[in-house]
Amino acid sequence: MARTRVTGLHFSYQLNGTMFNIGQFFLIVMICVRMALDGIRMPDGCYADGTWELKMHVTDLHRDVSLRVTGEIHVGGVMLKLAEKLDVKKDWSDHALWWEKKKTWLLKTHWTLDKYGIQADARLLFTPQHKLLRLQLPNMKHMKVKVNFSDRVFKAVSDICKTFNIRHPEEASLLRKPRDPKKKKKKLEEAEEEALELEGPLLTPGSGTSEIIYIGPVKGSIYSSPGLYSKTMTPTYDSRDGSPLSPTTAWFGDSPLSEGNPSILAVSQPISSPDILAKLYKPQSLLDKAKINQGWMDSSRSLMEQDVKENEVLLLRFKYHSFFDLNPKYDAIRVNQLYEQAKWAILLEEIECTEEEMMMFAALQYHINKLSIMSSDNHMNNSEKEVDEVDAALSDLEITLEGGKTSNTLGDITSIPELADYVKVFKPKKLTLKGYKQYWCTFKDITISCYKSKEEAHGTPSLQMNLRGCEVTPDVNISAQKFNIKLLIPVADGMNEIWLRCDAEKQYAHWMAACRLASKGKTMADSSYNLEVHNILSFLKMQHMNPDPQFIAEPAVTNDINSECLVSPRYLKKYKNKQPGYIRDLISARILEAHQNVAQMSLIEAKMRFIQAWQSLPEFGITHFLAKFQGGKRDELIGITYNRLIRMDANTGDAIKTWRFANMKQWNVNWEIKMVTVEFADEPSLAFICAEVDCKVVHEFIGGYIFLSTRAKDQNESLDEEMFYKLTSGWV
Repeated sequence: MARTRVTGLHFSYQLNGTMFNIGQFFLIVMICVRMALDGIRMPDGCYADGTWELKMHVTDLHRDVSLRVTGEIHVGGVMLKLAEKLDVKKDWSDHALWWEKKKTWLLKTHWTLDKYGIQADARLLFTPQHKLLRLQLPNMKHMKVKVNFSDRVFKAVSDICKTFNIRHPEEASLLRKPRDPKKKKKKLEEAEEEALELEGPLLTPGSGTSEIIYIGPVKGSIYSSPGLYSKTMTPTYDSRDGSPLSPTTAWFGDSPLSEGNPSILAVSQPISSPDILAKLYKPQSLLDKAKINQGWMDSSRSLMEQDVKENEVLLLRFKYHSFFDLNPKYDAIRVNQLYEQAKWAILLEEIECTEEEMMMFAALQYHINKLSIMSSDNHMNNSEKEVDEVDAALSDLEITLEGGKTSNTLGDITSIPELADYVKVFKPKKLTLKGYKQYWCTFKDITISCYKSKEEAHGTPSLQMNLRGCEVTPDVNISAQKFNIKLLIPVADGMNEIWLRCDAEKQYAHWMAACRLASKGKTMADSSYNLEVHNILSFLKMQHMNPDPQFIAEPAVTNDINSECLVSPRYLKKYKNKQPGYIRDLISARILEAHQNVAQMSLIEAKMRFIQAWQSLPEFGITHFLAKFQGGKRDELIGITYNRLIRMDANTGDAIKTWRFANMKQWNVNWEIKMVTVEFADEPSLAFICAEVDCKVVHEFIGGYIFLSTRAKDQNESLDEEMFYKLTSGWV
């Protein structure tokens, strides 16, 4: 019983014989009201005291939990209350909340539920950020690695590459596995090969202090901190193949993964059976190649945001074909994985090559396989000598943004070299029977001038071509002594096609090198000109067949060559009417002939030559996407390379128009209609809508190549992630 007593101007209350002032009394009343309301649920699902139930699923325990919360509680407090309610002795430090409906991580633990917009209808997952992922490396081998599913893909790939000791991770990304539309879905396509589980340390993405997670047993404490690929380190070479021991030993030494060889990821494994090739997906057309590129992950979003599940198979591939500072001293793993990606691209016919080029690639494969399995005893005696030779021979073969730079003298910078010679010129047109016409041609700066004769060279040229921004395509057949250069020169309404025919390899090499530089706006005074000439001549030399007609491969030798695993199916079909044994002997003999040109190369040099030859193919580095251009009536292809955009015919792959990044002012995306617009300094703007792929993928390719073009050797090893996101994200 409560009674009120007035004493002067003061009120007091008596409750069950106890006296309270007015403040104390009302506090007691409020507590009683809240206690009365507690547990009373309103029609909207909330409780009368203002709380509501937040439903969460704990993935580790397969358990659903509900917590009474308010919108004012912060995310960190929710996780703390959840851990207390679970009452399970476990390290929850790697766990975070995932909002399924919105596909977003609640990583800002100081934000309240109201700020995130979370209400009673939300369902959250309390799940680890690091999950197992099955990665297929460029060598087609699978590995289980723990990856941070809450990090942006760009950061996750950086940590994966650091774990594998692959420098310049900005060149790589993750790709969904393409599906062959002709085949039915397999229950477990990955069951063909058991994944290697990476034992040893894996970097925890997002931790600035190189926190380590272990999968499986780890013996000893030989593991070093990250940053193993500093260019200042002193390499220690493996006696088998000249690959550096220090970095790979630090990560893989004393692990079952290494199987006694710490540089397992730097060692190429031969293809054991043609059945392996037969099972893999082969794109049949340019449209198929464009469909493969639909699967690239968005580098600015996390794996969970892109519906990647734990234990899913993703492909780790070199996405941007701009290989910076490729140094055999420190990049044994990177070189090998690049070689493997190039090898499979050729065998699966993802890139076109001639029959002579195929035999050259097959010979290099055979040589690399042979050296890879060579006993260490035979290799030990001359390993140090080979390393020295490799340093000298490959110092000028570093693959950079512009294709390589030399350390040779720059020559006379006061004068620009010129070319002048008789060259056959052809202007192909429909329904024409005219052939090549010989001109006296001079190549000055970036312009070719054609005269009817040498004596008229001081007059007005009959034909003049400015090659800035042109497409340069080789058309070479060594056995037929055909050395053609196809030029597509941009004009206002499209492209002019001109063919040049040279008489000999040396002439072709000089003119081809000059054309390639001119297409980039560079002259023959550039330091890379002599290297380009040397590389072209080396590429041609490797394609020569043995001139000795008496050369016949011995059956015992040809039996050692598994030719069906060294050439693409297209060239096997050429002999489909022949007996299988005859096919093997014939192709093996041709491979052995081509092998004579590369037999003296060391293992690392052969891999570098293979990569270099891959880069010399006309289709190298072009990523295709299906698109509809503004004003166009049908679907076409947009091709993106490290320095240009190409409008292409979807059926033939012929270039219709080319735009150089160097001439680009800006590029934008209308996200509502999914249209990409590119503006240029002195050309009409380009606009197209992406078909069958999110325009974000195309936007990222353009921005990614712009980002890679800013790299320089005097920079440190760290990446400017924010700059990458600004150039590729569009909205960040």
